[in-house]
Amino acid sequence: MKALQQMQNKMMKMQEELQNSTFEGTSGGDAVKVSMTGKFEITSVKLDPEVVDPEDISMLEDLILAACQDAFAKATEATAKMMETLTGGIKLPPGF
Repeated sequence: MKALQQMQNKMMKMQEELQNSTFEGTSGGDAVKVSMTGKFEITSVKLDPEVVDPEDISMLEDLILAACQDAFAKATEATAKMMETLTGGIKLPPGF
């Protein structure tokens, strides 16, 4: 029982660290940068002025989307690594 409580405390601490972490996604050779928290909240979008072409808005939209997806993938990977650390590599069913 004590081991379970220790694991729960460790998990809560790791979750807090993860939620306070920032993940940066990039695209277009770092022309677009998106920062996201471990809670998957986007906190900033930075654009290199050279990628802002009023004649090609769809390219800019694609670059922003790709940077968001990159940040999301990094945050998701960090979450998976945290869970693997907590469970000692034991595969848990989805939603656990």
